Amino acid sequence: MTNRLAEAKSLYLRKHAENPIDWWSWCDEALATARAQNKPIFLSIGYSSCHWCTVMEGEAFSDPAIAEYMNANFLPIKVDREERPDLDSIYMQALQMMSGQGGWPLNVFLSPEDLVPFYAGTYFPLEPRYGRPGFLQVLQALRRYYDTEKADLSQRKAVIVESLLTSAVLQNGAKNEVSEAELLRQGWETSTSIITPNQSGNSFPMIPYAELALRGTRFLFPSQYDGQQICTQRGLNLALGGIYDHVGGGFHRYTVDPTWTVPHFEKMLYDNGQIVEYLANLWSYGAKEPAFARSVAGTVEWLRREMTAPEGYFYAAQDADSFSSLTDVEPEEGAFYIWSYSELEQLLTPEELTELQQQFTVTPNGNFEGKNVLQRRHSGELSAMTEMALAKLFAARYGDKPESLIIFPPAANNQEAKTGGWPGRIPPVTDTKMIVAWNSLMVSGLARAAGVFQQPLYLEIAARAVKFILEHQFVDGRFHRLNYQGQPAVLAQSEDYAFFIKALLDLQGCYPDQRYWLEKAIALQAEFDEFLWSVELGGYYNTASDASQDLIVRERSYADNATPSANGVAIANLIRLSLLTDNLHYLDLAEQGLKAFGGVMRSAPQACPSLFTALDWYRNATLIRSTTEQIIPLISQYLPVSVFSVISNLPAGSVGLVCQGLQCLEPAESEEQLLQQVQQSQTRG
Repeated sequence: MTNRLAEAKSLYLRKHAENPIDWWSWCDEALATARAQNKPIFLSIGYSSCHWCTVMEGEAFSDPAIAEYMNANFLPIKVDREERPDLDSIYMQALQMMSGQGGWPLNVFLSPEDLVPFYAGTYFPLEPRYGRPGFLQVLQALRRYYDTEKADLSQRKAVIVESLLTSAVLQNGAKNEVSEAELLRQGWETSTSIITPNQSGNSFPMIPYAELALRGTRFLFPSQYDGQQICTQRGLNLALGGIYDHVGGGFHRYTVDPTWTVPHFEKMLYDNGQIVEYLANLWSYGAKEPAFARSVAGTVEWLRREMTAPEGYFYAAQDADSFSSLTDVEPEEGAFYIWSYSELEQLLTPEELTELQQQFTVTPNGNFEGKNVLQRRHSGELSAMTEMALAKLFAARYGDKPESLIIFPPAANNQEAKTGGWPGRIPPVTDTKMIVAWNSLMVSGLARAAGVFQQPLYLEIAARAVKFILEHQFVDGRFHRLNYQGQPAVLAQSEDYAFFIKALLDLQGCYPDQRYWLEKAIALQAEFDEFLWSVELGGYYNTASDASQDLIVRERSYADNATPSANGVAIANLIRLSLLTDNLHYLDLAEQGLKAFGGVMRSAPQACPSLFTALDWYRNATLIRSTTEQIIPLISQYLPVSVFSVISNLPAGSVGLVCQGLQCLEPAESEEQLLQQVQQSQTRG
C-alpha cells in the first residue's frame, strides 16, 4: 500500500511511497494539519542519488514499529532538496548550529506553530550502532521533550531563531583597513590553500575554489603557494583519478580518499558542468594536457548518450548504486563501474591487460572491495591498445561499441532498472528531472569548451538546452526552476536566475555578433531584480518575494558549496551586463552587492570564493570591441574578466577598442597592440 508520495513528481519522494510512514509533502495542508493536531513536524530532506538517504529509507523508514510511533506522534514531511534548496539551506544551517556539522539525509524536528527547529540530525540507524541511538529511541525522547519541557523548548528555539536571523542580516561589522587589492589577494591565497593537495580525508572537486585560484595566478601575488602548479594538479587529479569514469565518461561526485582513487559513484550534472568549464579554462591558460581534452570529450559523450532528454535538456543525476543481477534485493554501490580482475582477464587479451595495467591501477586484489576502480598512473596520451581495451570494457558495460551507441536510455527507477532488458550491465537509476540551475552550469561548461577546443557540436548541445528552458520554464510570465517530463514546477530561486543568466552570457560570448542571448539575459535579469533583490540590504534573496511565506527566515546565500554561490555569480553577471549594455544601473547593483557581503569576505574568505571572483570582475572588467574576425581568436584564450562586442564603425586605421571599466584606451592600430592592451587590462586592479 502506498502513501501520499506515490503521486509526487520527484523521484526522491516517490522512493518513499511504499514506506509505512504517513508521509506528506511540504504544503500548506500539511503544516495546517500539524498545527491543528499539535504534532511536532518531522522534516526529512534528501535527494535521489544520496546513498545514506537510500539506506535510511530501506531501514528506519520501512520499519513498522517506527512508522506506528511516527504516525501517532509526529507529522512526517518529506522534501527533495533539489526541489526546495531554500528550505534545505535554512534547516541545514540549523543543524550546523546544533551539531557543528551537516549532511544528508537532513532530519529536523520542528514546532508546528512557527516551524522553528528544536532538534536535528543526519542518518539515524534502525538500531543503536555507529555510536548513534536507534531511531525509535530518538523519536520517543523528542516527543517526551516536546510535551514536558515547554520552557526549555521555548528558550532553545529562541536561540536558534536569533542565530538564523542574525546570519540572514549579515552585519558588516567594523571595517578594517584592507584595500580591495589586498582583499582579493587574501581571497586568492585562501582558495589556493584549500585546493592544495592534502594527505587525509575525502577529495571533492571544489571548483569555485579552483576557479578563483586559477584566475588569481595572473596577478603573480607574492605567496607561499605555487598557484599555477596547484591549479594544474587539481586538473590532473580530476582527469586522471578514479573520480573520472575512464570507460564511459563523466565525473563522479567525490572520492573517499585523498588520492582521488575510489569515488562515491553518483554522477551529478552540476559537478560535470563545472569541471568541464574548469578543464577548458586550464587548457586555455596554457596547461595543454591531453588528459584534459580526453576527459572533456568523454564527459560530453556521456552527457549526449545518457543525460540528454529527447527535448534537449539535461537530466539531473545518476545514482551511485546499481544492481549486479536481476535477483538482487538491494543495489550495490559502484556495481556499474568496477571490474574484478577475472572479468578483465576474460574481456581482454593478455597484451591488452598488460597494457591496461601499465596505464591504470589494475591489480588482482583490486583497490575497492576486491575489485578495480580505474585510475590512470600517468598523464599524456593513451596508447591505441589502451583505448581499444577501454572500448571493450565499454561494450561489456553497455552492450555495444562506443561508436555505435548514440543513446543509452535512462532507467527512471529501480523497477525499470530490473526490467529494462539491458544488453550489458544493469545501469544505475537516472533522475530525469530538469533543474534550471544545474542545466545552466552544464551549458556554461559546454560553451567554454566549445570556444577553447573549437567544437561547434558543444555549442549546439548547449543551445538546445537553453532554448528548451526559454520555451518551457515561463508560466504566466514567471521563471520556474524544475521540469518533470514537460511540466514546469516550482518558482525559480536565486541560483536558477544567476546561473541561467551566466549561461546566456557565456553563449553570447561565443556568438559576439548576435544579440539574441544577451537580450534574453537582460529580460531575465529584470525579473530577478524585481522579485529577489534586497533593496534594504543589497544582494539577492534565495527566494522570490511572493514565494517566501513558508520560510522562517529569508536568506541571501553567499557561501559556495558543491555549486557556486548565487550572489557571487549574480554580481559578476551584473558587471558583465554593464559592459555589454552601457547601463550603469547594473554596476550600481554590483557595488551594493559587494558592499553587502564585504564583512563576510573579510572575516570568512574560505566561505565565498565566488564573491572574490565577482570582486575580480569589478576591479578588472574589460570590454573588447572589434570585428568578428579579430574577436574569434581571442575567445579561446584565457581572458577571465573580458567580454566581447562586435562593432563595425571602428575609428579609422584601428583594429579594436579596449575599455577598462568606465574608460577606454586609445584605439589599437594592430593586432599586437590590441592583444597587449587586453593582457594589460586583465591585471590592472
